[in-house]
Amino acid sequence: MKRATILLTLLVIGTSAFAQIKDPKATEVWDPVPKKVTPGATNSAPPSDAIVLFGGSNLNEWASVNDKGAAKWDVANNIMTVKPGTGNIMTNRKFGDIQLHIEWRSPLVVESEGQGRGNSGVFLQGRYEVQVLDSYESRTYSNGQAGAIYKQSIPLVNATRPHDQWETYDIIYSAPVFNEDGIKVKSAYITVIHNGVLIQNHQEILGTTEYIGLPKNDAHGKASIILQDHSNTTSFRNIWVREL
Repeated sequence: MKRATILLTLLVIGTSAFAQIKDPKATEVWDPVPKKVTPGATNSAPPSDAIVLFGGSNLNEWASVNDKGAAKWDVANNIMTVKPGTGNIMTNRKFGDIQLHIEWRSPLVVESEGQGRGNSGVFLQGRYEVQVLDSYESRTYSNGQAGAIYKQSIPLVNATRPHDQWETYDIIYSAPVFNEDGIKVKSAYITVIHNGVLIQNHQEILGTTEYIGLPKNDAHGKASIILQDHSNTTSFRNIWVREL
């Protein structure tokens, strides 16, 4: 029996009557069969259906937000590092619902404190920021520390490692939906796992993550992932995405 048939049966005869069915085959669903995906060799390695956005050798998947030309960040030793003053970079591809894996590290030499300590950000659809920051011991406002949905949602816990160690974000993101009149009819939602620890649990995103003012909800479709140049030499590696 197909999934749609089971749901229709539940609606027609009710769950109480459906519960009286004795044949276990009545609730088996054989079609569709999930597509086979080969996992990566490790939990951080890209699976077979992933799009690798940065594998260590070049920035071909990225462009400069400022002039839409080539991304100008530094690449060395399988790592890309913010080149302060060159601006944010964005993916050439545009995305909606995704699973994103990204690894980052704060500058090895401490450059400042608070919001100046390894500051960067991962912007989903170019608008909704998951904060990147050295929050191991340095204090800042809680909705602006590492793992925060910037100025909206405080992380459930602080899972940040010392600044000379690599951090990992695994992000599940569902894009907002807008109707034909440009009105939002469904919010974006995000789940963030930081170094294996759940820090944002299917959290509603209220709109754009503004530095000043309230969230905005202008209609949009698929858009680039953006990484932020906040004048700190924050580094990134092993970035891949799966479209959902």
